[in-house]
Amino acid sequence: MEPHGLYDAKLRTGDYHPRIAAYYYKQWNGFQMALHAHKPVEIMYVMSGKCKIETDTETLRLKKGDLILLDAEVRHSLEVEESHPCRMLNVEFTFTEQQGAYPTLKELCAGDGALGELLDSGRPYVVLRDSSEAYTVLKSLVLELGEKQEGDEWMTHLLMSQLLVRIARLVKEAKDEERPYDSYIRNCVKFLHQNYDRPIQVKDVAAEVNLHPSYLQRIFKESMDCTVMDYLTGLRIDKAMMLLTHTDLPVHDIPEYIGISTREYFSAVFKKRVGLAPGAYRKSRELFHHPAR
Repeated sequence: MEPHGLYDAKLRTGDYHPRIAAYYYKQWNGFQMALHAHKPVEIMYVMSGKCKIETDTETLRLKKGDLILLDAEVRHSLEVEESHPCRMLNVEFTFTEQQGAYPTLKELCAGDGALGELLDSGRPYVVLRDSSEAYTVLKSLVLELGEKQEGDEWMTHLLMSQLLVRIARLVKEAKDEERPYDSYIRNCVKFLHQNYDRPIQVKDVAAEVNLHPSYLQRIFKESMDCTVMDYLTGLRIDKAMMLLTHTDLPVHDIPEYIGISTREYFSAVFKKRVGLAPGAYRKSRELFHHPAR
């Protein structure tokens, strides 16, 4: 049986290399893709604009120069606002037994410690800020795949190996530059995503991570560029938008599903954040998904 995902132990003991399953450029102009999962590992690179990717545990906002590496079968959704188009470059790949003299993942890990560390990490996804190195390799890989000339297999395998090593080094560099309090911020965000549907105050989040509320506020603002409560409100509104788009829940019932105590406050905050009242937003999404014929 072929390895399943980046962290399958067989990659470190057997002779396997990546096999491209799909690759494409795509310009998204207002788009929503529901939560889904697939067998291939996926690399998504934002060439321009911005997008929102949601997993089971976190909402991620990517902009130009960001990339995400998603392991196999990790549930994720994609949303691009009509007012902020997003151009992306994607590559999806699985792993297969060695064919020919191409370097295997085992050999690459033996030669590059950063790649070995990445394959040992078990992280379901990694978001990185690229300074163009990964994009250069990724673009060359896609161009090579598109030309399909004789002998291209050698080049595509070498470029794919280079891409994985480059991403692994970016992960290591980001880890080496991590601030002492970043782990607290990650735990705060995790707590908010797991508890947004109930009343939460800053003191509750601070108690969860064993920090003083005022210190938490300061480091959260420095790291996330917003306050704890601003982040929580944005998360709740994102969940409300999802419920309005993908469920038939009455609008007046949505607040209790996202931890907001009154309908009036929900409507006011939703309109301020989204620019439409909740009911009008639902109608706009219905028109988007089911335009008049």
